[in-house]
Amino acid sequence: MFITIQDSVISEIVEKKSKFIANVFYVETKEEAETKIKELKKRYFDARHNCSSYRVLEENNVIEKANDDGEPSGTAGAPMLNILKKNNLCNILVVVTRYFGGILLGTGGLVRAYSEVTINAIESAKKVQICSGKQYEVKVDYGNLENLKYYCRKNNINISNVEYLKDIVCNLDVKNDDIPKFLKDIEKRNINILEYKEICNKYIKEIVEEK
Repeated sequence: MFITIQDSVISEIVEKKSKFIANVFYVETKEEAETKIKELKKRYFDARHNCSSYRVLEENNVIEKANDDGEPSGTAGAPMLNILKKNNLCNILVVVTRYFGGILLGTGGLVRAYSEVTINAIESAKKVQICSGKQYEVKVDYGNLENLKYYCRKNNINISNVEYLKDIVCNLDVKNDDIPKFLKDIEKRNINILEYKEICNKYIKEIVEEK
């Protein structure tokens, strides 16, 4: 289980005339992260630095990377990555662009600036919790579709796809913790499902309530 963000966000600070712009994205693969980094470097082609860090989950392994992009080693990418790790954030890319203002900040000043703008951006983002689960294909008759929708809403099960065929075929995303109850409710006919089968493992998103 880990936390990610729902939508891309941007934040900006100015420190001793240097402008720091943090762009934070939801990404699913390292290839997607690397493509985004290239896009940002083209967008901010006139900036002195485009430092980056990301964490992505691929095949149950967390892949991490940090890049200082010309800043003194360990003053940009690494602090940004540490923020992601401390907050259990994954499937996230952070790119911080710096427009140099002519005043040197020193290593401590750089760490503080890159950290501050990253934290500001992440705090402004809507958080999403990613849980392990499974996707099931279920078949119901037309008269029981609304009952299925009500059951799914009540039990926080996402209906990710609906096909209107001879019967209605739905894909349901069920968290691992909820699977025993889901299968028991099918067995006890608490849900009037004609057929069901497990399709695949799936990471499932849930909005995190802000405290």
